[in-house]
Amino acid sequence: MLLKDKVAIITGAASPRGLGFATAKVFAGQGAKVVLIDLDDGASKKAAAMLGEQHLGVAANVADERQVSAAMEQVLAKYGRVDILVNNAGITQPIKLMEIKRENYDAVLDVSLRGTLLMSQSVIPTMRAQKSGSIICISSVSAQRGGGIFGGPHYSAAKAGVLGLAKAMARELGPDNVRVNCITPGLIQTDITAGKLSDDMKAGIVAGIPLNRLGEASDIANAALFLGSDLSAYSTGITLDVNGGMLIH
Repeated sequence: MLLKDKVAIITGAASPRGLGFATAKVFAGQGAKVVLIDLDDGASKKAAAMLGEQHLGVAANVADERQVSAAMEQVLAKYGRVDILVNNAGITQPIKLMEIKRENYDAVLDVSLRGTLLMSQSVIPTMRAQKSGSIICISSVSAQRGGGIFGGPHYSAAKAGVLGLAKAMARELGPDNVRVNCITPGLIQTDITAGKLSDDMKAGIVAGIPLNRLGEASDIANAALFLGSDLSAYSTGITLDVNGGMLIH
């Protein structure tokens, strides 16, 4: 098993059809003890219970420093270490440039960008002490192509910020043997997209994807497994595209 005896934290992981829970299932299947963090305590605990009793569900707003610290105290009290962090939590808003208000901007950037920073800061001391660790940041193809299907410009900005932050962290943490990498998903079929694509819209999108299909949550989960495991031991600061080829220029 690729993650035997590893402890992995995954944020935004309570939704049964989401990227976070799909990643949690793959990690658990590879031997990891998984901590699922989400806003709702009951949903987090229920999702963890679906994986087995050795896993942990914790409620926290990743954009709130106190809640992040409290969550990390629970993790370290139970497991004593952290080997992998997947910064998956994020929100999107399908609004156009001139419609973006301060509250929209703050909400989207707080979760995706501030949340990535705060969660990473919370695990870095432990990973540095261990002289090992892998931080995986979920960005988006919208950061690379200047917009997506459902996210507004502020979502693209937040996810582009994640790319820059991850590279800077990779550079700083490399000497501590802590790796930081990004995944940029294309259009993945999750609860966010469910019911929002007409047949014509879906056909138009698929026509621009060389692999001729939308992505599945498992596609991202398997990419995260690669980056979280020793299979990628000499990779840091990379951006791993998982989009079926839609970004080919």
